[in-house]
Amino acid sequence: MKYTVSIEIAKPRDEVARLLADPALIPKWLRGVVLHEPLSGVHGQVGTKSRVVMQMGEQKFEATETITRREPADLHAIPKGSIVHFEREIITEGMWNAARERLTEAGPDTTLWVSENEYRFSSLMMRLVGLLMPGTFRKQSLQHMQDFKAFAEHGTDVREGAEKNSH
Repeated sequence: MKYTVSIEIAKPRDEVARLLADPALIPKWLRGVVLHEPLSGVHGQVGTKSRVVMQMGEQKFEATETITRREPADLHAIPKGSIVHFEREIITEGMWNAARERLTEAGPDTTLWVSENEYRFSSLMMRLVGLLMPGTFRKQSLQHMQDFKAFAEHGTDVREGAEKNSH
């Protein structure tokens, strides 16, 4: 299953890239994250493997995330007009997911975030979920992007549903 979602964020691309890459900020915008810790490597760097634990309702699941691409490597020196790329693979029981994130300048203080997602299911249960509820995956990806937008633009923290101006 493949799909693409996108959103415009009223912040400069350099700032959006830095906010997305900061591990301390992940719990503020990634709804349901319980833990996101590197197992090997440095958070956000190519080749880094991380343990990710998510809670969705009563269900908790664990996955391994591997960063497969990040350009440019130094987010503090993004060349004008370039596109920022983040790519990752997530493997959990019964499912493999690859996400390709692109950040482009949509204006002087506006960023377009495009997320291309691909899912492959190896267990019968996950295949059924993919067949019966394909829109759920797309909806969840878009929710994460909307939560990040609210955090980047207004400091909204998903854990509290309140405005935080800590970034």
